Amino acid sequence: MAQAVLQNPKYKWLFEVVKGFRNGLVYGVKIRLPHSLVMTFLFHEGSLQEKLHFILNATFQHARNLAILTALYKALTLALQRIAGRAVPGLPAITGAVCGYLVFGTETKINMQINLYLLSRVTMALVRLARQQGWLPSPSSLSASLSPFPLFAALMWGLVMWLYENHLPLLQPSLQSSMTYLHSDSRRWTGLHDLLLYNSQSLW
Repeated sequence: MAQAVLQNPKYKWLFEVVKGFRNGLVYGVKIRLPHSLVMTFLFHEGSLQEKLHFILNATFQHARNLAILTALYKALTLALQRIAGRAVPGLPAITGAVCGYLVFGTETKINMQINLYLLSRVTMALVRLARQQGWLPSPSSLSASLSPFPLFAALMWGLVMWLYENHLPLLQPSLQSSMTYLHSDSRRWTGLHDLLLYNSQSLW
């Protein structure tokens, strides 16, 4: 009986939404839990209880938001397609924008990280699309000296180092922590132990 219901085309949309929610939840945990675990114990101060609370809270937020966005996107897209009676080419962009606004529109550290992650990936995909459509020259048509990637790397690192040295508080918090650990903390030591063995008494 249950198998018949699961395979019934009439309910396919419902189970697609349910599985989308499930996969968003699982993927969010798989991505955020190990990341938070490592970053928290490497770079965050506080008691063990505070660290565990931070890890679990970050994992919960990430997993919950991905699950809600996936389920909401599927439900909204499938519902509008049923109303239209056909696939609508621009619909994914519209429903994606609506869901992104509702789920990831609140400015939190987790949402900021996810949105910035998407920004870099989407930008690269749009550059590839522009090349594919012939709007930009492909790398193979350019000489090595004109390759855009070294210029891109130079621009990114030049900007981040300038911001680090002159406007550190404006950088995203996790990037602030990374740059502080790499550059600010390497300016201070009291002996061989915190020169080579560990960074400080509280951080490895």
